[in-house]
Amino acid sequence: MVAITDAEKDGLRRANQTTAKLLQNLAALARPGVTTGDLNDYAMGYIAQLGAIPVFATEEGFPGCINTSVNDVAVHGVPGKQKLKLGDVLSIDAGMLLDGYAGDSTITIAVGRVALKHQYLIETTREAMMAGIQAARPGNHIGDIGYAIQRVAWAHGFDVIREYIGHGLGHVMHEKPDVPSVGHPGTGPVIPEGLVITIEPTLVEKSARVKVDADGWSVRTRDGGWAAQFEHTVMVTRQGAEILSTL
Repeated sequence: MVAITDAEKDGLRRANQTTAKLLQNLAALARPGVTTGDLNDYAMGYIAQLGAIPVFATEEGFPGCINTSVNDVAVHGVPGKQKLKLGDVLSIDAGMLLDGYAGDSTITIAVGRVALKHQYLIETTREAMMAGIQAARPGNHIGDIGYAIQRVAWAHGFDVIREYIGHGLGHVMHEKPDVPSVGHPGTGPVIPEGLVITIEPTLVEKSARVKVDADGWSVRTRDGGWAAQFEHTVMVTRQGAEILSTL
């Protein structure tokens, strides 16, 4: 069992619920003609009003306080002048430090009506994340989480990006252990009660091979296949995983 106090549990719940509310607001704002920079500006104001810290910008020098990944950009999309278009698929990754606790979550949304195959990709990615969450139980192994995710992805004809993975979370954004989105049952560290981790699969409709754009951040599929990502922060309890990043 990981030693975690009631105060720490409350702090992590608050930071992650606040992040979930930010994502809910951003999803409502994301419509054709809005730029990814507009979304970033809203997020910056929201985080500043709370007195929180936009952790992406402070931790690794990312040029924004949210990630905005559109279509074939799988992760770490840099917000800027790009205007959203009808039919786009947009992943928004938001994180903050609120009162000394980290919040981290990602959603993927359709901008207006999207092609059925892209809606299927979004829905399957959410399903894969939930399968991973179901596997996050005391006594299971970290590899069981990745295995549950990849089974869903592969059953629906999608692949999973390997390089970008989940992680422990607490007073800082990235802690141990690493939580890959692929794996083998019964491998990796044993999952203890009290562990707080992110589960964040990125699924792609074609090959999982990726490249980094000239901006040094945006990770794009090599073959132009579209991608989707979902992420929740969860705390492992005797009853299973409690989702912290939900309203």
